[in-house]
Amino acid sequence: MKSIKFVTVLIGLFLLPIILCAQSVSDYLILQNIGSYKFSTQSVNPITDEVKQIPGYTILKNPGVLTGTDHFRIDHKDTTYETDYESDVTDIGVEVQVTQHTGGDSDRWLLHEIEDSYRDGDEHAKLGLLIQATRLREINGNKIIGRRGNGYTWVSNNFVIDVSYTDLKGNKPEPLEIVQAYLAKFPSSITITDATFKSNAYNVKWIKDEMDRRLWLCDKWNAQYQSGGVTQANLMVKLLENMDIFLKYREKYFKIAAEDESNLLDTYHENNDLVSIQNKLKEYKTWWSANKGKAITLP
Repeated sequence: MKSIKFVTVLIGLFLLPIILCAQSVSDYLILQNIGSYKFSTQSVNPITDEVKQIPGYTILKNPGVLTGTDHFRIDHKDTTYETDYESDVTDIGVEVQVTQHTGGDSDRWLLHEIEDSYRDGDEHAKLGLLIQATRLREINGNKIIGRRGNGYTWVSNNFVIDVSYTDLKGNKPEPLEIVQAYLAKFPSSITITDATFKSNAYNVKWIKDEMDRRLWLCDKWNAQYQSGGVTQANLMVKLLENMDIFLKYREKYFKIAAEDESNLLDTYHENNDLVSIQNKLKEYKTWWSANKGKAITLP
């Protein structure tokens, strides 16, 4: 009898992670066909033509679409699930990412960060401004950000949902069946209107918030270094990355040349001079505190 109990316990222990995994996946993804879009549940071996059933999803070890924003995730754990759907009717493949953001004070930046992928990058003349054709649209009472032929993103409390596809010519039906299904599962928390989204005042706020966030990221990395969470080498790289972006925004919108400052920071880095880098960070934070309320002109 004892041996039977022992086997039962072992089976339970092995089954528990599988059950938990299955439950967590369905909490994130829709694991079935959606209208004409077929859920990816199998793959074909190109050599043998053998069809193999596979789970149909991927668990990413990063915060999904937030990765490119330098999303700070050391003090918390983000979970991202990703899957694909294919439609023979529309001839479109769709990728869906659902990220649960858990913990940390970076909660407040989620909407700001998903907007980042819809704004011109750090090397562009229209730095921080919305990419052409980006708009905030409403579907079934839910506000989402997107571009036709590219995809849609929204926040649902602490979840980030990204539906992406490619239609370069813009002549195929939008994958609205996918969007509507995921909106039913994750209603949007976005409340602003498209008019506000495109207004100069909102864009100025986003630009200044990005400058704020870059200095905030520096503080977060400093705190991790002080607690022993990262090495000095890692700290210096991350400080310089974020300070450099701050300087680019300052140059663009406050007309203060960035090249000499960037070169000086590079010299400090080459000399492994963390103290001087930290002093520069203090200088930028002092300047920002005194100047962030000033008016800026958009291109």
